[in-house]
Amino acid sequence: MIWVMYIVLGACAGTLAGLFGVGGGLIIVPVLIMSFKVQGIGGDLMTHMAVGTSLATIMFTSLSAIQTHHKHKAIDWRLAFMMSLGIVIGAWLGGYTADKLSGPVLQRIIGVFAWVMAAQMLFGLTPKGAAKLPSKPVQAVVGGIIGWASGIFGIGGGSLTVPFLSWCSVPMARAVAVSAVCGFPIALVGALSYVVHGMGHAELPSEAWGYIYLPALIGVSVASMPFARLGANLAHKLSPVVLKRAFAVFLIVIGAKFLLFPG
Repeated sequence: MIWVMYIVLGACAGTLAGLFGVGGGLIIVPVLIMSFKVQGIGGDLMTHMAVGTSLATIMFTSLSAIQTHHKHKAIDWRLAFMMSLGIVIGAWLGGYTADKLSGPVLQRIIGVFAWVMAAQMLFGLTPKGAAKLPSKPVQAVVGGIIGWASGIFGIGGGSLTVPFLSWCSVPMARAVAVSAVCGFPIALVGALSYVVHGMGHAELPSEAWGYIYLPALIGVSVASMPFARLGANLAHKLSPVVLKRAFAVFLIVIGAKFLLFPG
């Protein structure tokens, strides 16, 4: 039954990854936390394990989404490269920061972030477009900030990267495509950080590699890759307003749970 849940979770996360340019972490992390709690694994570190596992799955999801966006010729590779220079540093520091936090504190931080993202989706809180993109060094600095936050939250960074690029007057389809590219270094470096910082914790199950729980990684990744391609194709055909609102309601519920009843 747990394997079925992991596969369904991967399908939902993959579709969101391709559709919105996010890595699916906003769904993966809370569901994995609940799953680990039901299974009685991870103890106080189950939140760290959920975040680390989420980042590891996003590696595969982002590769699938990148392939599809590349076929549509929507990726600005120079912009993605400049942001990734900062991302690799920020994502590693995000894993380091999370390792220093207790499970309940980390859940509360994720809960606040979930509410912020829900408000953005429900009320369309998109920034007004600036004249142009900032200089390349500033792009790298912004990438570092996005990578750090994403490493803490276990996300692919799309919920941060896409609004930033929209503010810089980058067309939405291109912003989503660049976000998908940036999601790979966030996930790769962030996951490695969670592996290193998770080594040696006696509370973690034997199936875990650092903070990454391998059964969940396999189950979610197998389903997320094909569904990420589906979502990326839909992103070029649909205006997913209703889905955004439904996802926002989900985030409100999850945020309330983590803020009011962490652990």
